[in-house]
Amino acid sequence: MTILVTAASGQLGRLVLDSLLARGVAPGDVRAGARTPDALADHAERGVDVVHLDYDDEATVAAAVKGVDRVLLISGTEMGRRVDQHRGVIDAAAAAGVGHLVYTSAPKADDTTLVLAPEHRATEELVRASGVPFTILRNNWYAENYVPDLLAARETGTLVTSVGEGRVASAARADYAEAAAVVLTEPGHEGRVYELAGDRAWTFDVLASALGEVLGREVALHQVSSEERVALLEGAGVDAGTAGFVAALDANIRDGELATADGALSRLIGRPTTSLVDALRPLA
Repeated sequence: MTILVTAASGQLGRLVLDSLLARGVAPGDVRAGARTPDALADHAERGVDVVHLDYDDEATVAAAVKGVDRVLLISGTEMGRRVDQHRGVIDAAAAAGVGHLVYTSAPKADDTTLVLAPEHRATEELVRASGVPFTILRNNWYAENYVPDLLAARETGTLVTSVGEGRVASAARADYAEAAAVVLTEPGHEGRVYELAGDRAWTFDVLASALGEVLGREVALHQVSSEERVALLEGAGVDAGTAGFVAALDANIRDGELATADGALSRLIGRPTTSLVDALRPLA
């Protein structure tokens, strides 16, 4: 059985490769697709089949998918272009007769106001229409998403946000990677949609406390309005589009879009998810 991991040189992709190997998959049965294969030289040295795979190059996608049994389609990072990029992999998987297609999606992708959701929802529709047996992994937030806040808190001693009392059910990126490896290597997951999240949804006063613990200093939470959030970001040199996007995500969190924690992730990986403090500590 050959397993292809797309976007394998990214932060999630690398962890999935490591999780597959840790679960006993032979290195030669793991194909790692990357836009820059040299970035996976360490995995190639371990025997992983590293190949060129560029979402924007149909020939590399078709070659990477050829002869594989299972594909993990890790969502792209180029917002506005992702649906077409994902379509290329899905179509190639269908044409190659792939037996199982796994996609990393967004929380409640078909029923949410989350600003990130539309491209994921459209990709899920393509996956369902492809005829390839599939599993959807709707990953909640990665704890590592808060590295910029950690760095800012180190400098200023404050955590600035406009989320109000919103909660986030985050987990470590490695937890989600392990779940993907489980689904790729065990039977019985076809046709399933998993809402994956950390075991506990936390508020931002908890995040401030966690940042303080890992930094060894007091971190004060500073709540602002959405308009103030945008103004502060732009004042720090962030472009208007990005500032508005961050404020929109804060509003999503304030509205509860990332608060669902039903234990599906811990059940898949067979252990509790990584705590917020433990996920942040190696990043400090």
